Amino acid sequence: MKQGAGARKTIQHGDIDLVHYLVYYGSMRVNIHEAKTRLSELLNRVESGEEIIIARAGTPIARLIPIRDKTAERVAGTAKGKVIIEKNFDEPLPESILGEYEG
Repeated sequence: MKQGAGARKTIQHGDIDLVHYLVYYGSMRVNIHEAKTRLSELLNRVESGEEIIIARAGTPIARLIPIRDKTAERVAGTAKGKVIIEKNFDEPLPESILGEYEG
């Protein structure tokens, strides 16, 4: 299989590993020298949402990805009245259930 920027992989039905495909073929790939030379340009692309794979001798070693904004801070009490914790919550489990875990 051809490696590098123009590499294409033939995918057969039932043979796809989507994560592998997107990581190795769906992102822009650059070698270390190119990444050092074009860092500012690559960071501009990352800022716009693109992911960049940096490879050494054709083997991916790093991924430049955009930093996402922090999620909203959680507010205590939003599930009040929706969750019920029984009084016996922390009591030992019955033997019939423990047997399922202990085998």
